[in-house]
Amino acid sequence: MDFIEELTWRGMIHSVMPGTDEQLKKEMTTAYLGIDPTADSLHIGHLVGVMILKHFQRSGHKPIALVGGATGMIGDPSMKSQERKLLDEETLRHNQEAIKKQLSKFLDFDSDAPNAAEMVNNYDWMKNFSFLGFIRDVGKLITVNYMMAKDSVKKRLAGESQQGMSFTEFSYQLVQGYDFLHLYETKNCKLQLGGSDQWGNITTGTELIRRTLGGEAYALTCPLITKADGGKFGKTESGNVWLDPRYTSPYKFYQFWLNVSDADAEKYIKIFTELSREEIEQLVAEQAADPGQRPLQKRLAKEITTMVHSAADYEAAVEASQILFSNHASETLKKIDEATLLDVFAGVPQYEVSRQEIADGIKFADLLTDRAAVFPSKGEARKMAQQGGLSINKEKVNDIYTAASLDMLLNDKYILVQRGKKNYFLLIVK
Repeated sequence: MDFIEELTWRGMIHSVMPGTDEQLKKEMTTAYLGIDPTADSLHIGHLVGVMILKHFQRSGHKPIALVGGATGMIGDPSMKSQERKLLDEETLRHNQEAIKKQLSKFLDFDSDAPNAAEMVNNYDWMKNFSFLGFIRDVGKLITVNYMMAKDSVKKRLAGESQQGMSFTEFSYQLVQGYDFLHLYETKNCKLQLGGSDQWGNITTGTELIRRTLGGEAYALTCPLITKADGGKFGKTESGNVWLDPRYTSPYKFYQFWLNVSDADAEKYIKIFTELSREEIEQLVAEQAADPGQRPLQKRLAKEITTMVHSAADYEAAVEASQILFSNHASETLKKIDEATLLDVFAGVPQYEVSRQEIADGIKFADLLTDRAAVFPSKGEARKMAQQGGLSINKEKVNDIYTAASLDMLLNDKYILVQRGKKNYFLLIVK
């Protein structure tokens, strides 16, 4: 597989340094991509870089994922308007292990293939530098004029922020540049990959390699992903969409991809899946013929949920999605975990009710009027039930004087009430 050709048709290339293609065609090449370790999970904003590493390995080359333990202690000024908090070593090590576990779903770290992936942490070589040692041995190699000319620096200095830019942040590109030099010397790493906002930092590295060793090194960047409406990719009302199910449930993750616009789905399916050009063109044609069926979104959500989580998590997410629209979802309701249940019914009215009263067999008539204001009166509740419009846990209830019981609790804590076709209420039993 031709790496640059593959990335080009997928819309994943922003800039390529001259000579990169020739280098990749000449021999198995080692490339690295830096990952910010400020959390113990990647989010979908990281996925473009991760997919580039995946395609790189599929093309027969060797990927290195660099966790920026040292650079994470400084903070990259690129695309940032202010400094961020710094992390201690214990937190960074924990985050590194968690990130490697996630990357293992995309990259082969464990085989004995010559292009098996590696993970490195720049803290391991930067921690040995003294301040005087670094400014003497590395700082003298790049001029301030060169560093000031970078967009990431110019934008911050010209910005409206009163904070300006600290020396710590100003030194970031020098530290990242040294990473490239170190990996060039120790791992024969000749290519750095990253987002288009990293171009300045990456080329500082190629310049360091040229000036110190007379070596040739290369750069390739991908575009920053945006939404068709100009909004920021990967952000929802509740924040980032994480890969770790503790932070974003597989259901919510699946829903994010299922609900992207048609224009975004056509772009994202090229970037975030391994589907072939022919398969994608077929899906695009199907979408054009019958947009209501949304084949692009469905396939995108399936591929990426399965890749990040598992086939079982994908199936469970599909089942959970159908709860709202199916009248036969009582079995699914009993199976789904608490986090997914709360995600599916996020935003519906919730009422706390007494566990003891449920155990004592309170009648639905009292439960749904006096204890939880699902109905304004028992008469209205009775009328709705007689018309077939009342369901408890997706099972029809015709007699509102039926007694509740602890057996009906979902996850030993919840009762789902449906009034009419679209009105849901969640009773939290305490």
